[in-house]
Amino acid sequence: MSGSAAGKNKLEAREHPTDASASGAASGIWEQISTLLIAILIALCIRAFVVEPYRIPSGSMFPTLLVGDHLFVNKFIYGIKLPFTALRLPGLREPERGDIAVFTVAQKGSQTYPADQRPELPREEFVKRIIGLPGDRIAFRSGRVFVNGEPIETRPLDQTFQDDTGNTLAVNQVTLGDRSFQILDDPNVNFPGPSDTITVEPGRYFMLGDNRDHSKDSRFWGTVRLAEIKGPAFVLYWSWDFNGSWAELLNPITLFELLTQKMRWDRIGDGVD
Repeated sequence: MSGSAAGKNKLEAREHPTDASASGAASGIWEQISTLLIAILIALCIRAFVVEPYRIPSGSMFPTLLVGDHLFVNKFIYGIKLPFTALRLPGLREPERGDIAVFTVAQKGSQTYPADQRPELPREEFVKRIIGLPGDRIAFRSGRVFVNGEPIETRPLDQTFQDDTGNTLAVNQVTLGDRSFQILDDPNVNFPGPSDTITVEPGRYFMLGDNRDHSKDSRFWGTVRLAEIKGPAFVLYWSWDFNGSWAELLNPITLFELLTQKMRWDRIGDGVD
C-alpha cells in the first residue's frame, strides 16, 4: 500500500468517529426535546380535560375559601367540554345544589355579564356556590333565600369572622339538602337581592357567594350556562395569606415571610365543601 493511500485511510478513520459522535449528540438532544414536548402535551391535556388549578383572589366565598387559597377544579365530573365549542361529553353527574364551582364570566370594567351573552368581552374566572338548578324558582325575602318556595335552613352560630378589611361578621350554619356549610352575615348590611322571583332557565345555574353581603353573583348579573362551568372545586393544594403577584415573590424577604409566617399549613390537602 502506498504512503498516500495509507494516509487517506487514517484520515477517514479519524473523520468517521467524529461524524458518528455528532450524529449521536443530535439524536440525544432530539430525544430530550421530544420527551419534554410530550410531557408538556400531557400536562396541557390534564389541565384541559382533568384538573385545573385556581387561586382565590377575593373574599366573596368567606369563610369557606380564603384569599390565597389555591385549589384544584375537577373538569370531567360534569362532562369534558370540547375545545372551542359549547358541547360537553357525558359526565359522571349533573351539577348539584351546594357544589362550589369555578366558571367563566365576561367582564367590562367593573361590570360582569354571563359569558354567553357578551362573547366579545374579555373572560374572567369566578368561584361561587350553586344554589339554583335549571327550573328552580329563587326568591329573596327578609334576608333569607327561598328555593321553590321553601326557605334554605339557616341558623346563627355563636361565632364571628373577621374579613380582609377588618369587618367583624357573624357566622351562620346553612343546611341545603344533605349538605351543611357556613356563610357570613354582615350586621351593617341589608342582605341584597332582587325583589322578583327568579326562575332559572333550562341549562343554566344560579350562583351565590358564601359571604353573601359582599359577593357579586347571580343576584346582580344573571345565571351561568353549563358550558361556562369548568367544574367543582375539590381539594386545596396550597394556602397562604398572600394576594400579590408572582413577581413580588422574587424578593427573598417577602418569600421568607410568607413561608414562615403566612402559610396556612393546616389547610393544605383539605377537601372543598
